[in-house]
Amino acid sequence: MTAAGRRRLGFGVFTLAMVAVFTALGLWQLQRRLEKHALIAALTERLAAAPEALPLPSQWNALRPEKDEFRRVDFKASFTSARDAMVYSSGSAVRDDISGPGTWAFMPARLASGETVVVNAGFVQNTMQDRGLEDRAVKPLVTGEPVTMTGYIRFAETEGLLTPAENPAKRLWFARDHLAMATSLGWGEVAPFYVDLEQPVPPGGIPKPGPLQVRLKDDHLQYAITWFALAAAVVIAFLAWWRRHPG
Repeated sequence: MTAAGRRRLGFGVFTLAMVAVFTALGLWQLQRRLEKHALIAALTERLAAAPEALPLPSQWNALRPEKDEFRRVDFKASFTSARDAMVYSSGSAVRDDISGPGTWAFMPARLASGETVVVNAGFVQNTMQDRGLEDRAVKPLVTGEPVTMTGYIRFAETEGLLTPAENPAKRLWFARDHLAMATSLGWGEVAPFYVDLEQPVPPGGIPKPGPLQVRLKDDHLQYAITWFALAAAVVIAFLAWWRRHPG
């Protein structure tokens, strides 16, 4: 085989490999799109369902994010006098009524059976991560009396590489890791999930609980089109090269 023939063969194999890779990535994005739509449908159904009783403590370890995240539940519990935690946020991906910076008030609540469930009692809007402001907001909630609560089962959030470190002295977190809060603040053993409170709304409206909505990003079709376009561009580039370099 001549040198020109070897170049044509090598470039042809390279082109075929690139087309296969780009096409596979496009098909993968289409599959991800189907999975994302199924997830959105499942979460929308969970959020719209009537609240059910909070699972029994004996069932807690069997709960999993893929099948239990955002389940609506109701239960009776009383907020304890233990120190609360605040989680800084610049807004919310699941609450249309929340905008701007502020903190989420995380508080331990005691069930009648004695177990502790961490509750995200709602949003406190502020720009300075004001410990005093949140203290004034949550103090009226600690009455020692059981309260009927409705909310959504959520699971601990994993910190990213760019997530700022928590500040236990200020009881300030930047990720919704209720398990780390419980360990740091001495809440004792808590449920493996926490509850995003929907209601009741406190008399003053702060912290601000509320209903959640599904707003998952769905760009998979765009990504698939991009990968298929790259595959087509590689083929066009190869054909153009081939015509300029006849055997």
